[in-house]
Amino acid sequence: MPQEVQPQSSHFFSLFDDLEDPRSRNCPHPLDELLFVAISAITSGAEDWVTVTKWARFKLDWLRRYLPFDNGIASHDTFSRVFALLDAQRFESCFIGWMKQLCPSLAGALIPIDGKSVRGSQNGAVGLTHLVSAWHSEAGLVLGQVRTAVKSNEITAIPELLDALDVKGATITMDAM
Repeated sequence: MPQEVQPQSSHFFSLFDDLEDPRSRNCPHPLDELLFVAISAITSGAEDWVTVTKWARFKLDWLRRYLPFDNGIASHDTFSRVFALLDAQRFESCFIGWMKQLCPSLAGALIPIDGKSVRGSQNGAVGLTHLVSAWHSEAGLVLGQVRTAVKSNEITAIPELLDALDVKGATITMDAM
């Protein structure tokens, strides 16, 4: 029997209200459950969708403190499909809004910025996905990410990432510039 959902979690979910569910039909796993699992598992060290689902099944009792998970945990294929369909810019905007609330002031923080190619993202005619990330060293979390434009490099994405963050007073390090 699921536990009663804690009301303070509604604030976290409201930060992702602007993110539309890309699925066209009614699905057994609501988007807020998928988002909550993915963010929780990845911040706990999960590195792929298989690991995310394993983590979520292990932590199902804890997850049910925040959302009902009436249909259990979605498969790794569901996570992969839904996150591939999400509007990446909207997700990024929602995620950055959440990070700003967790780290309202970056003054004095060390923020390395680096670009990486996402392994396994190449798909036929579509090339590798390249992301530029800002990392909060002390907190051990990503503050934001920007996908680089096709046939571009991370140098052009860095200003966009910095514009999305309030880095006043922080020490920024990067190897691209």
